[in-house]
Amino acid sequence: MVRPIALAESHHPLDHPIWNALASVQSTVAEGDDRARRYPAAMAPFAATRDTSQESYAALRALVSGNDRVALFTSYAIDPPKGFTVELATTAEQMVAPTSTSDVVRASVVELGERDVSAMRDLVELTRPGPLGPRTHELGRFFGVWHDGQLVAMAGERMKMPGYTEITVVCTHPSRRGQGLGEDVVNAVSRGIRARGNIPFLHVFSNNAPAIALYRRLGFTLRRQLQLTIMSPNDN
Repeated sequence: MVRPIALAESHHPLDHPIWNALASVQSTVAEGDDRARRYPAAMAPFAATRDTSQESYAALRALVSGNDRVALFTSYAIDPPKGFTVELATTAEQMVAPTSTSDVVRASVVELGERDVSAMRDLVELTRPGPLGPRTHELGRFFGVWHDGQLVAMAGERMKMPGYTEITVVCTHPSRRGQGLGEDVVNAVSRGIRARGNIPFLHVFSNNAPAIALYRRLGFTLRRQLQLTIMSPNDN
């Protein structure tokens, strides 16, 4: 019998960022219990289990229905648990910002809000940086750059735990790439995170070399590689 992997076996909070966010700073939005937790589907598809036991995966399965999907960041590979179909199993690089950078913002970066959700989702649909639901903006501050009435660059906050805040949905309109707008919006988000005394971190697909290069230019360093698993429910 394989012994379940317990989150307590890894002591750094970023080794299990989803669980640690939903069990701390973002516990007020978490769905689930002490075995499995998830963000509301309208906020984010991310979920986590306390360990790899059948009981924990069963608790997670109870949180997912219909055409819903959940995404898990883990330090270990996930075998398809009962009740789930694995749709994607890949890796992501977890990168952490240095404790001191200039966070210079050159462009006309503004904070985004409820009124901007439609434009934010249009840009995400075009550029595919990752999921952005109708309520994702409620998880933190988002910043963007507008040009001729169109949102052309954006980044924001998502997972939060004591000492750390994740930067997410970094994207630039294809017609405006190469102008430093991605750097500007990341710096704007980073500056707000640092003002609260937190360290910015982010996740990027391991095969996204241009994005990794951008973050390295901004001083982010690779902390570790995580497994990203996207699963949908089934009746088996």
